[in-house]
Amino acid sequence: MDFNTAEELLEICKKENKPISEIMRLREIIYGESNADEVDARMKKSLEIMRNSAHKPLKDVVRSIGGMIGGEAEKLEKRRTEGKSICGNVLTKALIYSQAVLEVNASMGVIVAAPTAGSAGVLPAVLFALEEEFNLDDETLLKGLFTAGAIGCLLMKNASVSGAEAGCQAEIGSAAAMASAAAVEMMGGTPEQCLDAASITISNMLGLVCDPIAGLVEMPCQSRNAAGASNALTSAEMALAGIKAAVPFSEMSDTMYRVGKGLPAELRETALGGCAATPTGCALKCKIFG
Repeated sequence: MDFNTAEELLEICKKENKPISEIMRLREIIYGESNADEVDARMKKSLEIMRNSAHKPLKDVVRSIGGMIGGEAEKLEKRRTEGKSICGNVLTKALIYSQAVLEVNASMGVIVAAPTAGSAGVLPAVLFALEEEFNLDDETLLKGLFTAGAIGCLLMKNASVSGAEAGCQAEIGSAAAMASAAAVEMMGGTPEQCLDAASITISNMLGLVCDPIAGLVEMPCQSRNAAGASNALTSAEMALAGIKAAVPFSEMSDTMYRVGKGLPAELRETALGGCAATPTGCALKCKIFG
């Protein structure tokens, strides 16, 4: 059940006549030296942590350690409940949950780094927005998590999920690719459509730099989680409609890695360029650290 490339994954899915989620689950059981109950329990725990982090700031507003973010999720939720949202329920809820998870992370709360802490809001945002809109059960969400895990596994093996190594495209981009594939499977798509969605997602975020203000995972990280969730939903919708990715997933992940390695050091999490180097970004750094 092990796979190193998207092509190998699809071949196993075809041979076993199983979705990506089940292949990834079996891989964890076989190669993780765990039994089925242990694997399922760990994934259920991850889902519960994600759910708590996505909803906590809507009840109790938390402020980040750096003081730059906190309360954004609540503001979006207030606008939604007042009927003023211009994005529709699914997208608006995804925006809300993506903001909420980053608020929990930046206030030293417990989150699931999927694949990183700085991009932790993307996957739960998509999962719970779809759960509420389409009345999905936990079993369906868990399938989404296993599918997301398979995409993350491929990116870890063949590219990167590190902003310091390959820019924010490798963090938010990877998280969004994982979320888009999860969304496709949760909504009844095929393994091929899952990988099409993931490839489209990465292509949409190719070249995104990592430039955290004051070196903290707060701004612009939080808003980029919202962009990642939006991208994931858009790409999933396209794939489910039968739109093929222009470039296969394997080629796109390789391209993302090469583009990331080509970014100058100041745009790879050093906080020396981009938003971090603006006058406002520098002023915020001085305000926080003196």
